[in-house]
This record gives sequence, C-alpha cells and structure tokens, in this order.
Amino acid sequence: MEDIEIETVAEPETTQPVFVEGLPGVGHVGKLAAEHLVEEFDGELVARVYTTDFPPQVTVGDEGVAELTHAQFHYVEADGAELLVLTGDHQAASNEGHYDLTDAFLDVAESYGAERAFALGGVPTGELIEDDEYDVLGAVSDAAVADELSEAGVEFREDEPAGGIVGVSGLILGLGSRRGLDTACLMGETSGYLVDPKSAQAVLETIQTVLGIEVDFSDLEDRAEEMEEVVGKIQEMQGGGGGGGMPSDDELRYIG
Repeated sequence: MEDIEIETVAEPETTQPVFVEGLPGVGHVGKLAAEHLVEEFDGELVARVYTTDFPPQVTVGDEGVAELTHAQFHYVEADGAELLVLTGDHQAASNEGHYDLTDAFLDVAESYGAERAFALGGVPTGELIEDDEYDVLGAVSDAAVADELSEAGVEFREDEPAGGIVGVSGLILGLGSRRGLDTACLMGETSGYLVDPKSAQAVLETIQTVLGIEVDFSDLEDRAEEMEEVVGKIQEMQGGGGGGGMPSDDELRYIG
C-alpha cells in the first residue's frame, strides 16, 4: 500500500463543518471527547485513513473479523452545527509520519469545506485533581480566536503546556494556521496517569458553549465513576483507605 491511503466511505452534503480531532494522548482526553461526540450524535462514517506509520496490526471485531488499523472521520450533526470528527486508536510512529499524516487529515477536512478546527487533548498536572476542578487550557492560531474561547472559560497561560504541544494536535494548530484555518487546541487538565472521562467532559463543555450545542454526558459520568472506584481500590491497597496518599506512577500507568 501507499504510505498514506484515504478511503472515502460517504460524501454527505456539508456547509463548512468544524473539524474536531481527538486521537490518543495524555489521559486519552481528546479521544474520549471525540468518540463521545460521534456516539451521542450518531455520527456517519465518511472516510478511513490508513498509513504505514501506524503500528503493524489489525483490530479484531465482531465474529472475529479483522480490520487494518486506521483513523476515521465521522460527519456529525449536532443541534444545527456540523462537525467533522476525527478519531482513532493510534498516532504516527515517526516525526515525518506526524507531519505527513496531519497534512492528510487537513486535506480531508478541507475537502468537506472545513475552515475551523479544534484539536482536543489533555495537559498533565502530575497529580490527581480534587473537587472536580478541571481547567481547560487553550492555544490558538490567532489572538482573535482566543477572545471567544476566553469567554467560554478557556485559560491561556504563558509557556503552558511546558514543552509545547506534540503530535497531531500540535500540528493541526501549526499546519492548519499555515493553511489559513482558524485553529485552536483545547486541553483538559488531567493527572496524566489514567484515562480521564472527567477531563474529557470539561473539554466537551467548552465545545458545547462555543458551538451552541447540547451534549448528554451520562456515559462519560458513568465511566468517571468506574475510574474513581479503581483509584479508590488502589489507594486502599496502599493503606490510604480511599483518602490517603496518591497512587504511584507505576500503579496507575496500566489503567486505560
């Protein structure tokens, strides 16, 4: 196969849908948020993106049917808003692959008329977040975009995240800007140790405000309760009784 192959599955009529990216990253925040949008609004699969820079593997689905790993675009209609949502299980394995794949993603988004993009992800705090105070940090391609997001509660902090934004999310911001797209990266604070549905919900609440849509968070709330039970059990095993010290890195990294 070619280094990158794009398979068109459907061609819905669109009018400048908003491109939303949510691939795996810190806390799987962006992935959870993007998949939730697709599931809650019954998104339509429109394209698959294959690349030799994904891991050499297949996923095994119903009845043992295997499928080559890939990323997916879904068309989502949400309360009058049109979204083109990118999901998947992997990011590219090389620096060059990240650039080439992000260019391919942007090509697909522009082919459907997208002029605005949101990359979704998490920013690690290194500690469990208490009292459900999940801040959403932002980075944008243009200061004018920041004004709207600030009104929606997004925080812009100098030199955060430390080290910049890596992977597809960062490149959507950088390469998308070079193409003239209005781009923003929304990053929910997360411990960085485990899959974080609460952080994903915080990011989606921002999307909800900015785009004027209404999202049902019931499934994410259920997943958050499950994660809290797991963390509680780990704390109990450490003698914390559920209210003691934070689990160690090694104890939590397996989750998710």
